[in-house]
Amino acid sequence: MATNIRPVRVAVVGCGSISGIYLENITRRFQILELAACCDLNPTLAGRVSQKYGVPARTLEQILADDSIEIVVNLTPPAAHFRVIKAALEHGKHVYTEKVLAVSREEAAELIRLSDERGLQLCAAPDTFLGAAAQTARFAVESGLIGEVTSCVATLQRDAGLLAERFPFTIEEGGGIGLDVGIYYVTALLSILGPAAMVCGMSGTYKPDRVYTFPSRGRLGQPYTIHSETLLAATVRFKSGVVGSLHFNSASIRCEKPQVALYGTQGILFLPNPNFFGGEVRILAKGQEEPYVLPPTHAYEEDDRGLGLADMAWALRIGRSPRADKKMAYHALELLTGAMESGQTGRFYAMQSTFRKPAPLPRGYMGEKYGQSEPEAVLAFEE
Repeated sequence: MATNIRPVRVAVVGCGSISGIYLENITRRFQILELAACCDLNPTLAGRVSQKYGVPARTLEQILADDSIEIVVNLTPPAAHFRVIKAALEHGKHVYTEKVLAVSREEAAELIRLSDERGLQLCAAPDTFLGAAAQTARFAVESGLIGEVTSCVATLQRDAGLLAERFPFTIEEGGGIGLDVGIYYVTALLSILGPAAMVCGMSGTYKPDRVYTFPSRGRLGQPYTIHSETLLAATVRFKSGVVGSLHFNSASIRCEKPQVALYGTQGILFLPNPNFFGGEVRILAKGQEEPYVLPPTHAYEEDDRGLGLADMAWALRIGRSPRADKKMAYHALELLTGAMESGQTGRFYAMQSTFRKPAPLPRGYMGEKYGQSEPEAVLAFEE
């Protein structure tokens, strides 16, 4: 490391698909992190990680009993989040978890209460809002490049059937188009616009009873039921007065065509897919007919999943607040579940939680291709 700060020892719990990029970034990208152990209910998956990265494969109980491990990185399916995170907190571990914080507001609130009682950090993905695209967009908005923001829109579509056959957790509670994917879009908007005041919406599941149509996993022709939402539409009023529209649909085609835009009095800002860290941020200025591409003002344009984890580790070492904090994660969860509740009750849902917008990353670092060799130095300091 470029400093004398001791790396933070972390253990990865859950060695499925998403763990690959986390493990690469923990071991090769972020020097503030030290991989200490891995864990999975499937011993084959844990064994592969153990062999590739030279760390022991342990049980969850062994990880929690190891005082040298400071952060548990929870990459389990959403249904397991509450149990794993609660156990880690009860054993004095800080926790960084894949989204969502928990599958219900009640469970998430209990985890937040427990972390507060124990004086522990609890952070959650998505951390793509820390990437070059969202940070550049935030800088543009706060610099007044599109005037005063008055409204916003976020829409995406996917195919729930194809996802179910490749990623079985998507058919369970917490794995639907809103909580599993829409949360990237909601988090990006919250990081730029701040907390929401109220939401109204509708959600549902299109043809929940289906059969497997591909021979993978030996399930061809077998029935299954989708228990998660495939449709979620909502209108949001932010505390700032901005009105937003959300439209998430996984009863559509696989060719994902996300649209995210912020409409202002002097222009319109178009964000790339919030599921990624980089991409073109475009602005259509007042009086112009075509948008222009805004050069990136911030770092992290690649697949930097775990960026929030690295930021959390720096926060622990130098005594500041982490950016991917539990309060914003809870607020995003409340907004999405509040939209679902609104559809069930036929009434607006008034948001009960709030959060402080996380500090933006320092501007100026453009990555190694621009001749700067210490990417995570950005995370060590506030502006």
